[in-house]
Amino acid sequence: MSDAAALPGQPRGGVLSGPATTRTVNVLAPNASAMTLDGTNTWIVAEPDSALAVVIDPGPLDDAHLRAVVDTAERAGKRVGLTLLTHGHPDHAEGAARFAELTRTKVRALDVALRLGDEGLTAGDVITTGGLELRVVPTPGHTADSLSFHLPADRAVLTGDTILGRGTTVVAHPDGRLGDYLDTLRRLRSLTVDDGVRTVLPGHGPVLEDAQGAVEFYLAHRAHRLAQVETAVESGHRTPAEVVAAVYADVDRSLWPAAELSVRAQMEYLTEHGLI
Repeated sequence: MSDAAALPGQPRGGVLSGPATTRTVNVLAPNASAMTLDGTNTWIVAEPDSALAVVIDPGPLDDAHLRAVVDTAERAGKRVGLTLLTHGHPDHAEGAARFAELTRTKVRALDVALRLGDEGLTAGDVITTGGLELRVVPTPGHTADSLSFHLPADRAVLTGDTILGRGTTVVAHPDGRLGDYLDTLRRLRSLTVDDGVRTVLPGHGPVLEDAQGAVEFYLAHRAHRLAQVETAVESGHRTPAEVVAAVYADVDRSLWPAAELSVRAQMEYLTEHGLI
């Protein structure tokens, strides 16, 4: 077994941009960073024989990227008919209004402030643009407004920042809550067990071929981090910054501010459950 195959979720190697499944194509935004990995994945989703496509997470306000998304759809013989957002962080949503101008589409999101048009997104909604079936799955935790989109025909789920193609995500306290995130991971695990989801199409990083393995890894990672934070507090590290220095000592310091958000969420969770 190769090292890549042994990684949680079996990340797919090769170029990140391009076709991922029968119904999905990724256009990678040029906003790589420690937080966004290789950049934001902007997903074009469409039935193969349809002239209409749905775009999920147009990405940052980068006109060249937004036009590249339109051009990619048009080269495939498709017109963008709808724009969806997994959540409101700027690296996913900042370009949405401009993209809506370019495509003359509505923008649907959970957060009313992000919508362009009268229609939002709620749990259980089914998107049917161009004959597509995309099921809206509430996945709060990273943020309160986080959503994922289940694509049954490809046995795939588009997860935004809820599950990444590499590494783990931040529970962005105070908007993000760890209890919600743990419930979300269990909900995604049920998609892999009960609904046959095999592939994760993340908001950053490579496609994951083993959705259940990825979710199980995330659940185990969260349990491990919680135990570490609990131990750190019991050892006298009282502030989030002190806990980060103790628990994340082997992590690049440039990521410590993000780690502190997760630690705050973990400490809140442990306090609420009477564990610290």
